[in-house]
Formats: sequence, C-alpha cells, structure tokens
Amino acid sequence: MTDSQISLPLSAPVPGTGRSNPGPARGGEAAAGPARSNPAFKMTVLGTPAPQGSKRHVGNGVMIESSKKVKPWREAVKHAAGELITDPGAPGRITTIGFPLDGPLLLEICFTLHRPKSAPKKRHRPDRMPDLSKLIRSTEDALTDAGVWADDARVVGVSARKVYPHPHSGDPDALAMPGAVIRIWEITS
Repeated sequence: MTDSQISLPLSAPVPGTGRSNPGPARGGEAAAGPARSNPAFKMTVLGTPAPQGSKRHVGNGVMIESSKKVKPWREAVKHAAGELITDPGAPGRITTIGFPLDGPLLLEICFTLHRPKSAPKKRHRPDRMPDLSKLIRSTEDALTDAGVWADDARVVGVSARKVYPHPHSGDPDALAMPGAVIRIWEITS
C-alpha cells in the first residue's frame, strides 16, 4: 500500500456483490471500489481538495485550521451533496430511502489533485502532500454537515486514493481538473 491510498478490507461479503472488495491498487491499476452493484450515493465535486486536521493557536485559547483551503473545499462538498440529497430525481442519487443515511456505510473517494509543474514526468501518482487521511477527514466532515449521513461514525470501510488529472493517471475516476468522485454504499443484510 502506498501513501496515495488507504483501504480498509471488509470482513464479510455484502449482498449484491459484483466486484471484489476494495483494496490497494496493483500494477498501476485503479483500486476496485466497494463490492456493490450500485452505490446509494455518487457525486462529483469540483474544487481543490484540502486536508483538515492541523490547527494552530492564535491566542486566548482559540485554534484555527492551518490550511486556508479547507473551508472552500468543505463548502464545495457540502453544496454538491446538498443539491443531490434534496432532489430525489438528481443524477447520482440512487437510493430510494431518505437522508441522512443511518446504518453501516462504505465510502469510496478518488481525489484528483493538481499536478505540479515540478513533479517528474515519471511520477504517475501524487505521493507527496497533502496527506490522504486528512483529505478524507475534511470530506467526511463536509458530508456530515450536508446531512448525507447521521454521523461519519457510520462509515465502516473506506477506499480512497489520490490521482493526477486525466489522462495522466490512468484511473477511470480521475477528473480533468481538481476535485473528487465520491461513492457511498449502504450495507444491508
């Protein structure tokens, strides 16, 4: 497993499987998504993914986010999710049940990051900053704020990766510009 991917394997197969469980990408292939035929929720967010987690003290016991990019990213995710969950006919809203989702969930996120000009041409994956776990944290918190799920504690498995924009990455979920493709599966049994 590389720094550009976090994958938590599932202990039991989920009904309706058509694909293998999520796992690390091998041989330059994109990671397989969670094993479900259709996610309950799929959306694309455009914007610069930003990590959340590092805070700095500004005095009088006040702490603020170190990255100024966190708020715009969380707002972009919240806005895209809000539009999707309020319109039952919206493309990407596959579930017929209401929101917030309130059972065990699987989350898959493919973050497309800006490819810096200084990155060597042989580097096909963004294996430098930002930290993938902090990107996941900011996105999960934005999905909670949007009302997609009752709490991010409902997420029992995560498959996430960082890629460069298409066509450099070879990943089917890579976007042409920075952003993210987010899928959520409900685990039902």
